[in-house]
Amino acid sequence: MDDALHHLSQVDPIMAGLIARYPSPALKKHTHYYQELVDSIISQQLSVRAAAAIEDRFKAIYGGTFPAPEQIITTDIETLRSAGLSRPKATYIQDLARHIIDGTVDFSQLDSLSNDEIVTELVKVKGIGEWTAHMFLMFCMGRLDVLPTGDLGIRNGVARLFNFDHVPDAREIEELASARHWHPYESVASWYIWQSLENKPAL
Repeated sequence: MDDALHHLSQVDPIMAGLIARYPSPALKKHTHYYQELVDSIISQQLSVRAAAAIEDRFKAIYGGTFPAPEQIITTDIETLRSAGLSRPKATYIQDLARHIIDGTVDFSQLDSLSNDEIVTELVKVKGIGEWTAHMFLMFCMGRLDVLPTGDLGIRNGVARLFNFDHVPDAREIEELASARHWHPYESVASWYIWQSLENKPAL
């Protein structure tokens, strides 16, 4: 992380200002891949508090522990919905479990794959799109070179910080990152862009 902060401070004055203003990001790798993806599906379009409450009820179905994929696929949809999951989210979680059981998603191989290969692997699962895959790469696998161009917070933050007169699209953000030499620390740059919003409303 020290290398990332030094690099970004040297190549981009705006990043240097953000790094001076906010604490260092916590982008630490962990290997709870399966649980992280289930949590991601549960939390989609929900507040942190609401997602946590549903996850607690979800685990309560299995005696308070996080269930194995084999347990999830043998649980009927209505039981999963009783935890507060929507029907689509319940089916997405079961789809993830099936992909793990049949080996379509193989967590033991992920560390050897590139970011793009991991995204391709994960989006095979219903309910996991590019945004979820990018968050997984950053906050679970600790990859420092991820640019989540589909994230609305990133798009709004870039617009404010770099004086766009519109919310930039993915291509414009990629071009900006390249021009300002964020590589190979796009994840760190993105984290500081999120901090700069300070929960301000979208443009």
